[in-house]
Amino acid sequence: MGGSRRHQYAVHVQWTGNRGEGTRDYRAYERAHRITAGVKPAIEASADPAFRGDAGRWNPEDMLVASASACHMLWYLHLCAGAGIVVTDYRDEAAGTMVEAGDGGHFLEIVLRPKVSLAPGSDLARARALHEQAHARCYIANSVNFPVRCEPTFDTG
Repeated sequence: MGGSRRHQYAVHVQWTGNRGEGTRDYRAYERAHRITAGVKPAIEASADPAFRGDAGRWNPEDMLVASASACHMLWYLHLCAGAGIVVTDYRDEAAGTMVEAGDGGHFLEIVLRPKVSLAPGSDLARARALHEQAHARCYIANSVNFPVRCEPTFDTG
């Protein structure tokens, strides 16, 4: 077995914020854009409101935090299913911290705070340990150059 498999992901990003003057100046255009990928529902996105974006739309920073959270969750559910741990609910209040620096910025960290509900009789110690394995396998956490921490809580019902 061993080896590696390569996966490709293609998306289309279309700027929709031209008010008729293009990027004549910083205030002349909207940050609105549409993200599509095949037949999947479009994501109406913008910049963070701190950068003149629309608070009612997803921004790249939101999507990065959501990606880390979703990737961890999917690995965790997979590992639990394989280990006989029955998860009945999973919710995460993930948060990311970004800092502006010079002409750019970077994320300092993402903190995942999953609240996991387990079926009665589940092995809580094993369920907790599977978060560490999920973190070690998470494609997103393995791809970023800042810490992704996980602080799970459990409800054993």
